[in-house]
Amino acid sequence: MLYWFYRHAGINLFQYITLRASVAFFLAFIFTVWIMPHFVRWAKNRKASQPIYELAPSNHKSKNNTPTMGGLVFISATLLTTLLCAKLNNIFIVGGILTLGLFGVIGLKDDLSKILGKRNEAGLKARHKFIMQCSAAAIIGGVIYFASNISTTLYIPFYKYPLFDLTYFSILFWMLVMVSASNAVNLTDGLDGLATVPSMFSLITIGIFVYASGHATIATYLLLPKISGSSEVLIMVGALIGSLVGFLWYNCHPAQVFMGDSGSLSVGAFIGYSAIISKNEFLLIFVGFVFVMETISVILQVGSFKTRKKRMFLMAPIHHHFEIKGWAENKIIVRFWIIALLSNFIALTALKIR
Repeated sequence: MLYWFYRHAGINLFQYITLRASVAFFLAFIFTVWIMPHFVRWAKNRKASQPIYELAPSNHKSKNNTPTMGGLVFISATLLTTLLCAKLNNIFIVGGILTLGLFGVIGLKDDLSKILGKRNEAGLKARHKFIMQCSAAAIIGGVIYFASNISTTLYIPFYKYPLFDLTYFSILFWMLVMVSASNAVNLTDGLDGLATVPSMFSLITIGIFVYASGHATIATYLLLPKISGSSEVLIMVGALIGSLVGFLWYNCHPAQVFMGDSGSLSVGAFIGYSAIISKNEFLLIFVGFVFVMETISVILQVGSFKTRKKRMFLMAPIHHHFEIKGWAENKIIVRFWIIALLSNFIALTALKIR
């Protein structure tokens, strides 16, 4: 709508992506803060609370009646403000909307299964969930491969030249990136605000790269791969950050609402999608270092138990390990936030060190 004012009403101010991204941020924040209390009351009345995992640390029992599916609110806020502020005939915006929508639906189905089944194990089977995620990622990857001008060459951080061209295999690689990022954020979402703030840090960093790669002058100056039209996705990034800030108002410890899989799966997938369209897939190791750390802890725990019949951690993901060691929940959360902030500062140095 704002872009329409520029094209048809001659209001030049609305041609600027940075302005529309700022408007999207505040609109998404206001919408989330306004609607979330109503959603929380509705969810409590409907007993829409995710059952706490039986083997979770004992302090989690007090969270048993906390409403879940808060992701429905902030994803809806993001999509609504995108429709209001973005240029909707931009293929990268279409891809972003598909990413939030498809992964949000998968997460919603998983959340509802757990709520109706009254236990975590009642959620989607891991195999079925993985197939659905791969299918969604394949659709998104196919759209941006066939309908956009995106490069299929592979880049690594801190090196300005492409390594080689993935051609058709790029779709498989993008599927891996989106599904991995989606599940990594999902694994991290185990404490109040633990996944929310690192997600915001990741989006800020990757949003800068998205904007720079889509801006011909900046991309040339910084020796970044040029992806014409990708900078419009900064509006979606701004909207999602704004909605997450609004969500954090209710998700900070002690949480009044959880984001649920409907939120974590879609946020993770969108971070992966944004990395893909800015050619920063491998930079996600730094951008989402906390998510990577949590995922690796689970892989090591499972691998160690299957091969040696011994656990490497008291419990995985690793934030539960520190809980069982006696760390206060707030201490774990804030320290993980600090790690996420520092790792994103490292990621940002890739703008100049190439």
